[in-house]
Amino acid sequence: MATREHFRVAVIGTGFGGLGAGVRLRREGVTDFVILERADSVGGTWRDNSYPGCACDVPSHLYSFSFAPNPDWPRAFSGQPHIRAYLERVTDIFGLRPHIRFNSEVEEARWDEEARHWRLRTARGELTADVVVSATGPLSDPRIPDIKGLETFPGKVFHSSRWDHDYDLKGKRVAMVGTGASAIQIVPAIQPRVDRLTVVQRTPPWVMPRMDRGINAAEKWLHAKVPASHKARRGLLWLIREFQVGAFVRRPQLMKATEQIARAHIRRAVKDPVLRAKVTPDYTIGCKRILLSNDYYPALAAPNTEVVDAGLTEVRGSTIVTADGTEREVDAIVFGTGFHVTDMPIGDRIHGVGGRTLAEHWKDGMAALRGSTIDGFPNLVMIIGPNTGLGNSSMILMIESSLNYLADYLATLESTGAAALNARPEAVRSWNAELQRRMERTVWNTGGCVSWYLDASGRNTTLWPGTTAEFRRATQRLKPQEYEVLRAPAERTGSSEASAEVAA
Repeated sequence: MATREHFRVAVIGTGFGGLGAGVRLRREGVTDFVILERADSVGGTWRDNSYPGCACDVPSHLYSFSFAPNPDWPRAFSGQPHIRAYLERVTDIFGLRPHIRFNSEVEEARWDEEARHWRLRTARGELTADVVVSATGPLSDPRIPDIKGLETFPGKVFHSSRWDHDYDLKGKRVAMVGTGASAIQIVPAIQPRVDRLTVVQRTPPWVMPRMDRGINAAEKWLHAKVPASHKARRGLLWLIREFQVGAFVRRPQLMKATEQIARAHIRRAVKDPVLRAKVTPDYTIGCKRILLSNDYYPALAAPNTEVVDAGLTEVRGSTIVTADGTEREVDAIVFGTGFHVTDMPIGDRIHGVGGRTLAEHWKDGMAALRGSTIDGFPNLVMIIGPNTGLGNSSMILMIESSLNYLADYLATLESTGAAALNARPEAVRSWNAELQRRMERTVWNTGGCVSWYLDASGRNTTLWPGTTAEFRRATQRLKPQEYEVLRAPAERTGSSEASAEVAA
């Protein structure tokens, strides 16, 4: 058989998670790694999502790596081009390009029980790795609902994360399906250009004012010349969001004050009582992600915009039909309908012990030990795994905590001489039972909505029910008793598998 390339670590994805993993590996002295990227450039979701108006809803100075501060953010909330440019700079500054293989989508990753390593098949060939780090992210594979007759639509159809920049919406009749985080940015960006905009809304979002502004030259100079000022700004932004967590996870009734601000925001922008009723949610604020915009409601109130508070059910030629039975002729349909979050497509491509896929293993819901490792999938470490999402703060904080765990995972492999570590099923069950217990009283579970945070069975397998500081403590060090050690093939005796407790 031809010899495959072998690496100590194979990382999947070049978004914040994958690039962060590459930087951390180099800082830990691990240089024998490859980063596999399905596209032809870095950026992950900030590469894929280039729709009009695309921007972050987390303050810029908190939405960056702690080890790579950026004093040159142009705005308090930065747009997609600036975030993508930041990731390009991180790639270059930390010397990651030699490790990246573009156009190398992972088609299959299979655990080799004999060799005690992973075999990966990519679009550009095969390789093996001791450890696989999955950093594909939950917002990477778009979800388009199965709509009767959609395939016969003669106009243009695309998802917000696959925006067709060659198609000019000027003067077109456009249907925007969905009212989530992407839609509230797209709607005001395209409304002035289109002839007619139909916003198809199943559930209205709660929208708060966006406290955005330009960062002036004096601020940039100060942050560049006095790094402590940048650190202090970041720290204050972090602390404010840490204090908010209690209302989300322990006392949802405290969200009422925030809801009053959101209601006032609607009243100021929407004068028509009929439209106001359509865009006012009937669930507790925070149950779905709270969105930020100053121009979404004015765009909905514009003369060429119509809000249809009924879901899309059918397409008949160039006519869309909504659940209330009304029909509208359109030239283009834009789906802002989210992503495969609780059913990650990569789950069908990862095969663990016995050949079982991760999707099969998770058929009753995603679960991972400390959001990182899964029983039956040795040496697979996830970045932004189950229950590591946030409803109010920066995911970069969670990513960096998971990178701490990855570093200690690799250090434990070295110190024990193990070929692999396998999370114990009872450890995974215990960790997730406690997570779900804590989740019961959160606004995400009690707020009266159905969100993308919940899986098909109604379990919240997406968010972390605590502070980012809590998660950092939980992932600072690997707990030896939670793992089984798998020894290298040469250490086996006869046909029995050699395994042991990790030394405490």
